[in-house]
Amino acid sequence: MKRFILPTVLLGGLVALLAAGLGLDPRHVPSPLIDKPVPAFALPTLADPERVVTQHDLYGKPYLLNAWASWCPSCYQEHPLLMQLAAREIPIVGLNVEDERSAAIGVLTKTGNPYSMVLVDADGRSRIDWGIVATPETFLVDASGVIRYKHVGPLTLDDWQQTLGPMMHRLTQQSASAGDSDTSKLGAIQ
Repeated sequence: MKRFILPTVLLGGLVALLAAGLGLDPRHVPSPLIDKPVPAFALPTLADPERVVTQHDLYGKPYLLNAWASWCPSCYQEHPLLMQLAAREIPIVGLNVEDERSAAIGVLTKTGNPYSMVLVDADGRSRIDWGIVATPETFLVDASGVIRYKHVGPLTLDDWQQTLGPMMHRLTQQSASAGDSDTSKLGAIQ
């Protein structure tokens, strides 16, 4: 009888851990990069492969960094919202991950380009540095290049209205009080 007590307790503990895990939202994956500077990078742009952009080039105002690819079905799902945000002049930097240049250009030509610039991570090294598991993922970066939030999966209107929009508005106001940005374009997306 005593020999069954330890395995029963261990099995019960394992079942409890698994049950707790089932209650978690997989879109809210904690990132060790929150409140840390963006990873160092030097990446070419999709529009001009000869132009190389570093993290320092993006300092000055808050922006969203959206990891995407032409082969990503979920990226098409969030694309209309990204277009709405771009129409409101929300700065969005694209990170095109492990994609063919012609395919990425083709998608943006066909569906519209919501990005102020698209960085190309052809070999996936920056993807690893950013901790990107799967596309799409979106990061909110403040004016001094610090990651403030990570969203896993396609953005929805609710995600924008409840979380990212208010955070972006707050960061933009802080940046504007320092004399850097205009917050008038950050009204609610309908």
